[in-house]
Amino acid sequence: MRVEQTRIRLSRRGRGFHLITREIEDAIPASWQIDRGIAHIHLLHTSASLTLNENADPDVRSDMEAIFSHLVPENEPYYVHTSEGPDDMPAHAKSSLLGASVTLAVSGGRFVLGTWQGVYLCEHRNRAQGREIFLTIIGV
Repeated sequence: MRVEQTRIRLSRRGRGFHLITREIEDAIPASWQIDRGIAHIHLLHTSASLTLNENADPDVRSDMEAIFSHLVPENEPYYVHTSEGPDDMPAHAKSSLLGASVTLAVSGGRFVLGTWQGVYLCEHRNRAQGREIFLTIIGV
């Protein structure tokens, strides 16, 4: 049994739901050579999130952004945490709704995903800085 860990700096993205599966896979060091196990992908931020969803039709990503913008709108009069801009408090709420991590099975040295599944970075800020994830893979 081995445990491998690394930080991965994701490319900067604008607000929206972005597929990052390939970016994560490409950042895994070849020396790890873990055939089967579990991968835990954890986002190190509180105003973005991670989720697993449709990887084929880009309309799903824009619909997800529309749904979450409707569920948690900006500029609500009851928000108290407003010093970082009108998109900040809604971003924290969306992050809590979706979560900051996903766990995937690993088999044959690759993530086990359904035909239409991919890992999304859900960027909830209008002008976010780059994001980092912490990847842990436990396996053999």
